Amino acid sequence: MSVFTPVSQQDLEVWLQDYTVGQLVSFEGISAGVQNSNFFVTTTLGRYVLTLVESTPRAQLPFFLYLTAHLAHHGLPVPAPVANRDNEYLGTLNERPAVLVARLSGRSEMQPDAARCARVGAMLAGLHLAGLSYRRKQENPRNAAWRAACGARVLPFLPPEEQQMLEDELAFQARQDYRPLPQGVVHADLFRDNVLWDGEYIGGVIDFYFAGCDALLYDVAVTINDWCVQPDGRLDEARARALLDAYRLARPFTDAERAAWPAMLRAAALRFWLSRAEDKYLPKAGEMVLVHDPAVFRDILAARRAHPAALL
Repeated sequence: MSVFTPVSQQDLEVWLQDYTVGQLVSFEGISAGVQNSNFFVTTTLGRYVLTLVESTPRAQLPFFLYLTAHLAHHGLPVPAPVANRDNEYLGTLNERPAVLVARLSGRSEMQPDAARCARVGAMLAGLHLAGLSYRRKQENPRNAAWRAACGARVLPFLPPEEQQMLEDELAFQARQDYRPLPQGVVHADLFRDNVLWDGEYIGGVIDFYFAGCDALLYDVAVTINDWCVQPDGRLDEARARALLDAYRLARPFTDAERAAWPAMLRAAALRFWLSRAEDKYLPKAGEMVLVHDPAVFRDILAARRAHPAALL
């Protein structure tokens, strides 16, 4: 579980007095996520999720909060933030920025079939199209500059063969220019555990705290690398085709995107290898901390390097 900042019942009861959500009934830490402290909160008026933001600068948080409010306004199943009595989305609890959002229905599916991948592709295209009218701008917090800096931080902890692969990949990515590709708001973390299923339909898309402005193709690559992967890290063609076909029905890919696809898949894999390696070798202190195995995305990156994929 990942709860870096503990919250007592008394802390939460006092904090909730600034909201019109009723009285606290129960709360518990959420056994997911590695960046923030998250809690399920039940009150007499509903069910919510409380997030205490651990590392993202407070000045960046309005981008995420108003983005989910914007997407919810467009009819997408995202966790709309709850305003307090002062009509503010962002509060403070235990010296951390704190956000209360509506808890969405459903649960994650960790073994998705092609039909579910198709629904995710359609949903991702919908997020991208709705995001085009969102006026706030903020760079992807895990952009190329972050990847280069994080690579330098984790490099000394890796065994020699991984150091060589990392240095080679960072040099390769430094030669890429993704700026001419279609740009917009990206979720940037649309993994299987960030999509909730209500039967065969998507009940919610959660965890927008890595969202930002970047190449839309990057978001597609991040999603494909998690939803459409075989145990050895190679792509599952049937699931990948289903996701990409559903996405392109709403937003067709450009020739430039098709050309950039193999390199973008590598960039997306690199991002998560690095962040998981940093969580492993340079962990933040926490009460309950979940650390994902960086070897998963090391192997996915190795597979993308060895077997370049065309945009199906």
